Amino acid sequence: MRHKMKIVKGDITKLAVDAIVNAANTTLLGGGGVDGAIHRAAGPGLLAECRTLGGCRPGEAKITRGYDLPAKYVIHTVGPVWKGGNNREPETLASCYRKSLELAVKHGLKTVAFPAISTGVYGYPKEQACRIAVSETAAFLNAHPEIQEVTFVCFTDGDVSVYERVMGDLLQEQK
Repeated sequence: MRHKMKIVKGDITKLAVDAIVNAANTTLLGGGGVDGAIHRAAGPGLLAECRTLGGCRPGEAKITRGYDLPAKYVIHTVGPVWKGGNNREPETLASCYRKSLELAVKHGLKTVAFPAISTGVYGYPKEQACRIAVSETAAFLNAHPEIQEVTFVCFTDGDVSVYERVMGDLLQEQK
């Protein structure tokens, strides 16, 4: 089983990939954190297209053009707000990764970059969110070899070390 997953520290808006994933809110009209950064970097065309989409429910995903971004497309997904873990947060978060990757396949995209969905203002515990991100992505890649690479984009060194540890654990478990 070949995992085509990598971890980078940096700014997701600077990546020249087929699609970057936006951790959006339900309106899709921009917000704080990575969502605001993507909207600012993409320019006004992104907001105009997002206005036509009618929002997005948690766990779902929608795709737009990338406009002024180096990425060709933006896949917008709405992660769960953490409320303790008993309100389907794990299922909703897993769905974000799955639905985003399904859209990538549907549109013939080969390279996708994800931020750490729901770990900012939505308060999802980073370690748990990372386990879901990595295991859901690994399972999807095993079934869809047409996706060549998924990059997990981390904001801090601490986030990088969480992803590295979780990815290492996952590879150990599969041996």
